[in-house]
Amino acid sequence: MARLPYRGRKDVTVASLLLLVLALLLGPVPSSAAGTEWWLPTARPAPDSQINVTGGPFTGTNAQGEVRGFADLHNHLFSNEAFGGRLICGKTFSEAGIADALKDCPEHYPDGSLAIFDFITNGGDRKHDPVGWPTFKDWPAHDSLTHQQNYYAWIERAWRGGQRVLVNDLVTNGVICSVYFFKDRSCDEMTSIRLQAKLSYDLQAYIDKMYGGTGKGWFRIVTDSAQARQVIEQGKLAVILGVETSEPFGCKQILDVPQCSKEDIDKGLDELYDLGVRSMFLCHKFDNALCGVRFDEGSLGTAINVGQFLSTGTFWKTEQCTGPQHDNPIGNASAAEAEAELPAGVEVPAYESGAQCNVRGLTELGEYAVRGMMKRKMMLEIDHMSVKATGRALDIFEAESYPGVLSSHSWMDLNWTERVYGLGGFIGQYMHGSEGFIAEADRTEALRDKYGVGYSYGTDMNGVGGWPGPRGADAPNKVTYPFKSVDGGSVIDRQTTGQRTWDLNTDGAAHYGLVPDWIEDIRKVGGQDVVDDLFRGAESYLDTWGASEQHRSAVNLANGAPATASSAEWNPFTSYAPGRAVDGDRGTRWASDWSDDQWLRIDLGATHRVGRVTLDWERAYGKSYRIELSTDGASWKTAWSTTAGDGGLDTARFTGTPARYIRILGLERGTDWGYSLHEVSVHSN
Repeated sequence: MARLPYRGRKDVTVASLLLLVLALLLGPVPSSAAGTEWWLPTARPAPDSQINVTGGPFTGTNAQGEVRGFADLHNHLFSNEAFGGRLICGKTFSEAGIADALKDCPEHYPDGSLAIFDFITNGGDRKHDPVGWPTFKDWPAHDSLTHQQNYYAWIERAWRGGQRVLVNDLVTNGVICSVYFFKDRSCDEMTSIRLQAKLSYDLQAYIDKMYGGTGKGWFRIVTDSAQARQVIEQGKLAVILGVETSEPFGCKQILDVPQCSKEDIDKGLDELYDLGVRSMFLCHKFDNALCGVRFDEGSLGTAINVGQFLSTGTFWKTEQCTGPQHDNPIGNASAAEAEAELPAGVEVPAYESGAQCNVRGLTELGEYAVRGMMKRKMMLEIDHMSVKATGRALDIFEAESYPGVLSSHSWMDLNWTERVYGLGGFIGQYMHGSEGFIAEADRTEALRDKYGVGYSYGTDMNGVGGWPGPRGADAPNKVTYPFKSVDGGSVIDRQTTGQRTWDLNTDGAAHYGLVPDWIEDIRKVGGQDVVDDLFRGAESYLDTWGASEQHRSAVNLANGAPATASSAEWNPFTSYAPGRAVDGDRGTRWASDWSDDQWLRIDLGATHRVGRVTLDWERAYGKSYRIELSTDGASWKTAWSTTAGDGGLDTARFTGTPARYIRILGLERGTDWGYSLHEVSVHSN
């Protein structure tokens, strides 16, 4: 606490006393001077973990009115409740205290011999010391994938170190649950998601209680970007709920037959939204009824492919990629323990090294889900989606100018980085070691500068991914303890829980409390620039979220407008008339005769400013075509053209031009069929 000099001191002059009083009145006053150390709980459980951070969290905004702070776009606070409840051992919090929260799974005692998943993921001699609190001899550790890394006090340390956004992805996988030997609850994915959402709110209440009541704690679950900004300006942690699961809403597919409907999707999205979920993955690890996945590699890929078969009745199928984007190569590595789960006579297929793309993209139901998320202003996570599925999703967003797209932990094809930024989306990198993280950050720095965005990370803690190992006690530019937080207002020392003290240099990123140490390692190895971009992460994430909330679908000037065409394919059972391309139904289509030089003309009924036209092609697409505009239907001007059409969803943007008539003139077909359009949308901008 700052104190005035004792008034009996003879060496204090009147002038110096006045100056000191003036300084106290006008200058910054430490929070402790006013007894307002709001960041320190009044009733922390005892015993408990230390935080080892001194100084108050920064509040308010910068000179530009922007929030500050780091953003973790991808974490799993409650995956210990997933996969049957016994894959990840330990809890994020417990009303019974830290000894109950940080203890191993029952089958790991006495020496880890039955910790089967730990052995599969970490190897070794199958053994480890199962004791957590208070000794923590073998866990948590950067390479132990089955033990709790998100104890609430470790999250508190990350917040005190400057983090202001945390996306808590509710996660599970029904197949992993069903094949794992130990479980104590149902494998139904949505049941687990509901439980994890409830526990997120329970954790908020648990922390609130330490600070004197509802709303007073630092852990704040938020459901809109304005609320998140308020929380961050107060110096607290904004927590957003996301979902990463393999079969959302029960949308699995068996032998390529969907097991859900559009009604299931609407009901599921509504339920998740009501739970507070604002971002989600449509597929994860296994192909489902919504989309194909971006493969895992090596022996892990083989093991997951086995899971794919057990879940869906089919293995992954690959094809030659049509562009520079590609999924991860599957390879033909062995995974003996997983392959033993296959029925007799069934084997994992071999894959050609040159065929790296999943044949499965975004399905009709998947597209319905994407549009349903847009309608609810939710953000789509494109990591884990196949390039075919991602490409279609980005096409849809570009057609609607929708910015709500996230890549949170380095699972997106890097060739699409600028495409995401161009939409107004946001990108985070997996929590790699400092050298690798800096190299990737440097690779995309020019794009961040171009689009004026910050940067972010996805720790994926409790996500069975592995985390940065130690660089060594003698490594150059190692972390020196204690060090100052990025804002300069706090001092961070080595973290201690019970009898164990962690040092990033020798322990690596063993748990979530070492996130500030890892950021300091990035600063020491790569300089201040990357850290400055990371410190802008919270603002950029909220920019994407806020723009998604404010998005309004533009009026489609072509909807229901009269349409004519050069020809229409005849079919005795259905109509392919020109009006089918402007009826607002993506299940219908216009189809021309099977020849080049075909056209579709739309009459908007009056002259409008036209600056964007979207074409939703059926399989029979135009390779070379142009979009023409006219005010009188007689004199035409080319507004946009291409000779490299590849089907799918094409969005043509051009300078806004007055027009009443729109003509799509097909010059060269992309197939042996004619030209076929599900829907044409025309917009002013």
